[in-house]
Amino acid sequence: MLTARRRAVASVAAALAGALLLASCGGTNNSGSSDPKTLRLWHYEGPTSAMGVAWAEAIKEFEAQHPGVKVKFEEKSFEQIQKTAPMVLNSSDAPDLMEYNKGNATAGLLSKQGLLTDLSAEAAERGWDKLLSPGVRTTSQYDDNGVMGSGKWYGVPDYAEYTMVYFNKDLFAKYGLAEPATFDDLVTAMDTFVEHDITPLANSGAEYLAQQYLYQLALSKADRSWVDSYELYRGKTDFHDAAWTYAAETFADWVEKGYLGEKSSGTKAEEAGVSFIQGKAPILFSGSWWYGRFQAEATAFDWGTTLWPGSDLTLGSGGNLWVVPKSAGNKELAYDFIDITLSKKIQNLLGNKGGVPVAADPAAITDPKAKELIAHFNTLSGRDGLAFYPDWPVPGFYDVLVSETQKLITGSEEPDAYLDALQKAYDNGVPQR
Repeated sequence: MLTARRRAVASVAAALAGALLLASCGGTNNSGSSDPKTLRLWHYEGPTSAMGVAWAEAIKEFEAQHPGVKVKFEEKSFEQIQKTAPMVLNSSDAPDLMEYNKGNATAGLLSKQGLLTDLSAEAAERGWDKLLSPGVRTTSQYDDNGVMGSGKWYGVPDYAEYTMVYFNKDLFAKYGLAEPATFDDLVTAMDTFVEHDITPLANSGAEYLAQQYLYQLALSKADRSWVDSYELYRGKTDFHDAAWTYAAETFADWVEKGYLGEKSSGTKAEEAGVSFIQGKAPILFSGSWWYGRFQAEATAFDWGTTLWPGSDLTLGSGGNLWVVPKSAGNKELAYDFIDITLSKKIQNLLGNKGGVPVAADPAAITDPKAKELIAHFNTLSGRDGLAFYPDWPVPGFYDVLVSETQKLITGSEEPDAYLDALQKAYDNGVPQR
């Protein structure tokens, strides 16, 4: 969900784009990737994040394994890379390796434009195709139309992300509630909290949380073929089918029952997360990207997590991708670096720092909450349970989902009309194949 989580002010993005344009047009002053003793690396993870810490260690490991070769890491913002990648990758300023967002509209588009290196042979030779589970590697492969899920390898993730139920154990205990092992447990807990004038679910109607609640309700009545039809266009998507109808009607019912606050139609994800951290909201359904922050800040009470009860599927995917520009000068070095980020040493470090590694040794993860985080992911991965995100299928669908789901929260739109609106936007955006 990086697109939803890292929106930039337009003027800032424009300034960054301009800076990169000047750099790419510099020509004679460009350090380039032609130096065989320098690996140029771009990524946008914060230095204290799980990925930032792990990749800093990977740089040290890489330089130890490649005497005389140095990694020149250039810090970029997410928006900087997202908005200027086609231009930069088509210039002499392209790095040897960079992090890029996954999905049809991002990595898929660059692959279709011929700007990324085909990594299929390396994936087979180095075993990346065996190391990554089917759900994780879906966003690594793109067909000739730039649609994920099949075709050539154009990127490799070394972490994953998924959604889960975060719950306040102290509040559950205070009201004599069982931890939500079943869907009935969850509903009973929400009814009890409402009886005590507590809104159970932290929510943000102005951003991604609300649509993810609704998509999860649909997923609880869906299967893999349903997901493939919706996300990968491998069949017809009917927004009035049993799964979508159940989701919209249940979501509207939850608003009426007080599980979701009507005023949450205008709140942001940050506000929802803070309400959980402060112990005001007993339940939050969202992604693993909150996990490290909750570990650091939600310290006034005991909390736990569980996968959404009663569903084999949940929102999630492999993380953002390592991609190798087509014009990169040191591709072999780039492949070696990817290999190192997938090594047990780096994967174990990533896991202990609050990330979701894709190839860690479970016995090497020592933090109890990190163990729980990874155990849930292994469960999901083992049952092919990562179902991507609701806004991925077509361009602009995120904004449609936000605005339409807000109407369900305020009661200004009925579920049937809500589903009509989603169907129209989806059908208009599905590419002709």
